[in-house]
Parts: sequence; C-alpha cells; structure tokens
Amino acid sequence: MRKENRTYYFSVEGETEQWYLEWLQRIINAEPNAKYTVKLDSKIQKDPLSRVKRMTVVGKTEITHIFDYESDEEIHVKQFKTALERMKDAQNTGKNIKYHLGYSNFTFELWMILHKADCNGSLMHRRQYLMPLNRAYGENFENLDQYKHENNFKRVLSKLTLDNVRQAIRRAKVIMRKNEEMGYRLQEYKGYRYYKENPSLSLWEQIEQILTDCKVL
Repeated sequence: MRKENRTYYFSVEGETEQWYLEWLQRIINAEPNAKYTVKLDSKIQKDPLSRVKRMTVVGKTEITHIFDYESDEEIHVKQFKTALERMKDAQNTGKNIKYHLGYSNFTFELWMILHKADCNGSLMHRRQYLMPLNRAYGENFENLDQYKHENNFKRVLSKLTLDNVRQAIRRAKVIMRKNEEMGYRLQEYKGYRYYKENPSLSLWEQIEQILTDCKVL
C-alpha cells in the first residue's frame, strides 16, 4: 500500500543545511517502517518573509527557519534578531503561517557533531568546531570552508544513519537541559526563545517532530 506523503517547509541560511535536509528526506523515505513518506521542502533564504511571499499557502502552514546565532558580537546579535523580526512579520502576512525557530548557537556544525559525539563545552569561536568535526567523522579538513565543499559535506552525510539523527536529538536535549540546570536565562524576542550561551540549539525540535510523525523516533 502506498504511503501518505507529508510535506515540511524550511528556510535555510546556506547549502549545507539544504543538503542535510535532502539527505534526511532520503533516509526517512528509505526506512521501511516509516508511516509516511516525507518531502522536506527547503529554500536557501536568509529572509523568512521573502520565503513566505514566494509560497502559495493553502490552510495553516508551518515553516522552520534554520540559522545560526554566530556570536555575541553586536553585528551577529542584530542579524539574529532581524531574522526573528522577519519570522514574526511572515506570521502577520495573513497567510496562516506559523514560523518555528531552528537556531544553532554557534552554528549548524554543532548539530552535525551531535550526530556522532557529545559537544557540551562552551567555545570561544566558530572555528573551534573544526577539531570535533574532524574527530567525529574521521576526517582531516584544514578549515570549515573545506568541510562545507559539496563533495566533502556529502561524504560526511554518507557516514550517517537514521539512528545517528536519533542520537543527535538526544544529545541536543541534554545540552538544553544542562543550560536550564546552570540557570542560564532564556532570552525572548518577538515571541521566540533562545539562549545566548553556547552550546544551545532548537533545530532538533522540528527534526524530532518529523521522526515522531513518521513513527521512526
């Protein structure tokens, strides 16, 4: 019997996030026990409002914006808050949109590491993800740009399974629980909540929801 299809919408900052979602779609759809097939509809679009303007929305539609809280520097905080403002604006277009926050602090590389290893320590700079990435995937990338090259990143993805995604969700939950136990204050802006402290992330929440819907969590 042919499975029902479910579509999930995303806006993403860059190619690695999009390649990851394409991989995740394939790995879920290759899982015989999955209740549904999925379409992870992602567009590279830093402006969530622009993403919504290009969509034909029929009924209530949920979208997740995957992006980074790159540092506490003023320019990066402003960029992050601007994205939250645009997510809020997108919800006010009258199109029955609900935008979810899929942030990583510092970057998407944190989420990738969590598929293979814990990454609970606070870092001083985004470049410091290189060593745990290399260690987690048995690679020897000289810098993050090399890791993000299409052939290299897709080789990294080829080393992952659906069980690694489950492990990443579990490790992400541990990080967020520890932040709460440490007494870090959840920031709130435009109705969205996040931690300024790294590591922290909410990207896992929508991934968990997809796996839960498909009965493969």
